[in-house]
Amino acid sequence: MTPHSQPTFRALADPTRRDILKMLTAQEMTIADVSAHFDMTRAAVKKHLTVLSDGGLITVETRGRTRINRINPAGFAPVLDWLDFFDHFWDDRLAALKNAIEKDTK
Repeated sequence: MTPHSQPTFRALADPTRRDILKMLTAQEMTIADVSAHFDMTRAAVKKHLTVLSDGGLITVETRGRTRINRINPAGFAPVLDWLDFFDHFWDDRLAALKNAIEKDTK
């Protein structure tokens, strides 16, 4: 994991932020829209949104006095890269195990 991916993983570490991300996949939302789904203050929701934004997982657009939050699919690249590493790791390990088993059966 690279240092620049730390904010992304920090953002994903919290279940509330993961729930917010799921909601934002359906539609863009204001802080008030997001707050309506949680039993917490708007200030607490805003902190969660800030962490998601800092992690690159959402973008925030200001329209007048309203801040619109939307999912940023490109922000998930560090997560996909990290998972891809382990996908290749296990593919290599399983291939080596298969070769070892096939070698022993001959």
